[in-house]
Amino acid sequence: MPLYYSTGRQFSPEQYADILIQEYSEQIKTLYNYGARKFVLIGVGQIGCSPNALAQNSADGSTCVQRINVANQIFNNKLRALVDDFNSTSRDAKFIYINAYGIFQDLIDNPSAFGFRVTNAGCCGVGRNNGQITCLPFQTPCQNRDEYVFWDAFHPGESANIIIGRRSYHAEKPSDAYPMDIRRLAQL
Repeated sequence: MPLYYSTGRQFSPEQYADILIQEYSEQIKTLYNYGARKFVLIGVGQIGCSPNALAQNSADGSTCVQRINVANQIFNNKLRALVDDFNSTSRDAKFIYINAYGIFQDLIDNPSAFGFRVTNAGCCGVGRNNGQITCLPFQTPCQNRDEYVFWDAFHPGESANIIIGRRSYHAEKPSDAYPMDIRRLAQL
C-alpha cells in the first residue's frame, strides 16, 4: 500500500524481507528466552490476490499482482530458512514452517474443489472487487459467504481460514508444512 507506507520506496523487496526476518528473529528469541520451545512460523499468503490488490493493481480485476506475490515469496523463503537455522542452533526447541502461500494457491487455482465460486472479490466491501474500501460498519455482507475466498478487501473468509487451519494442523500435501505439521509438533 504505497499510498500509506513508504517502505516500498525505501527498500527493495529483498532488503525489506531481510529487515522483517531480523525483527521477527529477535521476537522469537525473546519468546525462547521466556521458555517457549515449540514454534509455528506461518508464511505470508498471496496478498497480490487479495481484493484490495486486485482492485488497485490488476488490469482485469482477477489476475493476481505478481510483484506483490514475488515479494511475499522472498519473505517466505527467508522464513523457511529461519526455521532451519533455529532448528540447527536450538536443540531443545522445535520450529516448523506453514506454507500458507501454497495452501492459498490451491484455493485460488481450484476454488470449486473447496466449494468456492468467488476468488477475486470480498464478501463485504466497497468499490471494485469489494476491495477498494473494506467492509464498513452496518454494511450487509453477501448472502453466500461460504462461496467467497475473501471476507473483505484483505482477509480470507471463515471457510478459507478453516481450510488453511486444517491443512496447517494436518498437512494434506508435503508442501503444506515443513519439516512437519502442527499435529506432529504437538505430539513431541
